[in-house]
Amino acid sequence: QLQLVQSGGGSVQPGGSLTLSCAASGFTLDGYKIGWFRQAPGKEREGVSCISSRGGSTEYAEFVKGRFTVSRDNAKNLVTLQMNSLKPEDTAVYYCNAHYANDYWGQGTQVTVSS
Repeated sequence: QLQLVQSGGGSVQPGGSLTLSCAASGFTLDGYKIGWFRQAPGKEREGVSCISSRGGSTEYAEFVKGRFTVSRDNAKNLVTLQMNSLKPEDTAVYYCNAHYANDYWGQGTQVTVSS
């Protein structure tokens, strides 16, 4: 079965850190641009970050610049989103997306930032 499997996430206090992982199952991520998106309750899904197929280029939404870091290891078929200095407004369900010849979405993982 071709799919993206997400792990990580959870609950953390403001200022804390979490790491999200996105692993490909049944296909290789080589060649795929990977994006991270999030959707908070009552809001539309928004782009958070993306990384090019070989990892040479990354982009971040203004609201996470300087706090989040996206990376990938194609040999391990894995993409990671390191989230530092988390804020309550970062609370959302986070999704990874692989885009190339096909489009794949992860199942989503909850991130809750609360004191």
